[in-house]
Amino acid sequence: MSLVETEWLDKNLDNVKIIDCSWHMPLTKRNGFEEYKTKHIPNSIFFDLDSNSNKETNLPHMLVDKHDWERIVSAMGIKNNDEIVIYDNSDVISSCRCWYNFIYFGHDPKLVHILNGGLKKWIKERRITTSDLPQINTSKYKSLEKKELVKDMKMINQNIIKPSFKVIDARSRERFEGRVAEPRKGLKSGNIKNSFCIPFSSCLNEDKTFKDVDELKKIFHSCLNDIVDKNIVFSCGSGVTACVLALAYSLINDKYLPCIYDGSWAEYGLI
Repeated sequence: MSLVETEWLDKNLDNVKIIDCSWHMPLTKRNGFEEYKTKHIPNSIFFDLDSNSNKETNLPHMLVDKHDWERIVSAMGIKNNDEIVIYDNSDVISSCRCWYNFIYFGHDPKLVHILNGGLKKWIKERRITTSDLPQINTSKYKSLEKKELVKDMKMINQNIIKPSFKVIDARSRERFEGRVAEPRKGLKSGNIKNSFCIPFSSCLNEDKTFKDVDELKKIFHSCLNDIVDKNIVFSCGSGVTACVLALAYSLINDKYLPCIYDGSWAEYGLI
């Protein structure tokens, strides 16, 4: 159950840990934390996607190490057996990156969910919001990295020579085909050799909820003969929307655990 609906969360506000992982592309000039402080779902804790990424690299949104993750999650007051619901107010559905991080660091995937439609749907349905910041009691979170759920550039290049997994890119088709310039400076246009393209937006309805299972199956069939394949790696511009595809794929293949090329095109496309 990767997704939960607003009605379910409304009935379980006190039974789960809720995370606001709103993150916006720099060009939007929006600040997720400032918006969170103004309006959020009651009891939700803010997760800063930029601050909680690896600071030892110039690449965006790279995974932190095990000890940093334990510090970050402990400061949020989350325990290993907590059920978690993550949402966002972002067009790029940034909550999925946080979902991936928790699964990568060993949280039970059955306990980590995305709120379908996020804060926009919650507000549209006139459900309660608040500006009150939660009081957090720190925990002692322990993580266990699932290193098989991440790929690096060396693995991606080896896979081109000797294929063992399929790479699916979540960027727009125009970016994938090199018909438009990359928004991040210093990157060439194009794609990873032999990779496929499924723009993450194609998996979403207009209200940013995920399309139903039958529609998603048709979308993934465009590049996968076997939609229960476990050897799928998702990529994108900076490791965020790749996780949207991973979430979408998990809805049609409940045995799949998200595997991401963490550097994505921000690394592979460096000039």
